[in-house]
Amino acid sequence: MEQIMEMVSTLIESFGDRQGAFVALVGVSILIFSLGVSFVVMGATNPIRRRVHQIFDEEEDSDVDDRVLVKIKTMLGTVSHWVMPDAEGELNAMAKKLSYAGYRAPNAVQTFYGIKSVLVLSLPLLVLVVSRWLPEHSTWELVFYGLAAAGFGLVLPGYVLDKLVDRHMTKLRRAFPDALDLLVVCVESGLGLAAAIQRVADELMVSHPELSTELALVNAEIRAGVDRSKALVNLADRTGMADIRGLVSLLVQTMRFGTGVADALRVYSEEFRDKRMQSAEEKAALIGTKLIFPLVLCLFPSFFIVAIGPAVMRLVAVFGAMDSG
Repeated sequence: MEQIMEMVSTLIESFGDRQGAFVALVGVSILIFSLGVSFVVMGATNPIRRRVHQIFDEEEDSDVDDRVLVKIKTMLGTVSHWVMPDAEGELNAMAKKLSYAGYRAPNAVQTFYGIKSVLVLSLPLLVLVVSRWLPEHSTWELVFYGLAAAGFGLVLPGYVLDKLVDRHMTKLRRAFPDALDLLVVCVESGLGLAAAIQRVADELMVSHPELSTELALVNAEIRAGVDRSKALVNLADRTGMADIRGLVSLLVQTMRFGTGVADALRVYSEEFRDKRMQSAEEKAALIGTKLIFPLVLCLFPSFFIVAIGPAVMRLVAVFGAMDSG
């Protein structure tokens, strides 16, 4: 480490100014980035790594998240610890978050961290390229802008993912009441639970495609041999919505104890409708409080200008006439 610092110091002294040192550091950064890309390419094309990946994929008892982790780290090789977190809990949490946003491909986690890594490396390089047209900025200002761009690239993917999760959750939340009412009607008309779910998925394909896809996945798992209770639990885990989780718990208990599905769905539908009404009343009660700030900042100033403005102008004119007199 001391030898490296001595080499850097010698290099800075040989250039004689900060601009040359900055160019040298940028060159070293580009070299390190090129080496990292070469490691990734070598890891992806290495037959030994590819065979190790195939062996892990062929293990039927291994978990899906573990296989994805092995795939990513096998491909990236020695640079994987710089791109991917080592904690499996963090990887599983990120995979679940991507699932909540609607991204459930096997390489979704890999793609997310790849995008983050590309942004962290490319945005500072973009700042360096743009600095050619910004000669008035000093070297240290450009360094600060590069570090800020790297931090922005590190934070931006997580922020966008949070917004995508919120948007997907909002779409599911808006579609759930219609789906619940249709499910009650289908079950009360004599359809079985699987047939009713498929019918609801078909009806919601145009108006609410997100929830329709989730319900279609439930039926696909049931047809593939997955137990109905497990398929419904998977639905709750994929969506992460409290309302859907409550419905799944109700259906699982109904199937376990052998009670009527139609009666249970009717009771849950009424309770959910009451819950939505209470939520709407709560939001309506907050309108008065939320209107205070727009009224004080926007409406009241204009009202005072219109109501008191002429009187103030007359008073000013009267006092002005008295002073002149």
